[in-house]
Amino acid sequence: QVQLVESGGGLVQAGGSLTLSCAASGRTFSISTMGWFRQAPGKEREFVARISWSGGSTSYADSAKGRFTISRDDAKNAVYLQMNSLKPEDTAVYYCAAKSIDTGLYIGVSEYDSWGQGTQVTVSS
Repeated sequence: QVQLVESGGGLVQAGGSLTLSCAASGRTFSISTMGWFRQAPGKEREFVARISWSGGSTSYADSAKGRFTISRDDAKNAVYLQMNSLKPEDTAVYYCAAKSIDTGLYIGVSEYDSWGQGTQVTVSS
């Protein structure tokens, strides 16, 4: 099992920035990909970004491209999501997730095996 703990959420004004962190523990050797997802009230959980645990390749949802950056720190078993130019529509609970099987589209909720508890991001207009 992989345990994930997110931190760094909060309240920020539109146009501001936040960096989310996700610390992984447990069977981290089994991780192939780490992802960030978000869920706004009344909406389904959606993919934001992902990063390969070994090679570092990344991909982003269209809504995140150019504004968000996902990165990792192997030594700390951590993944980060730098969010710039935040908009009110970015308001959501953000979840960190780990995927063990290194195939698939990497954007589906069901592809990920382990999830953090989530951290709230609120962007005021």
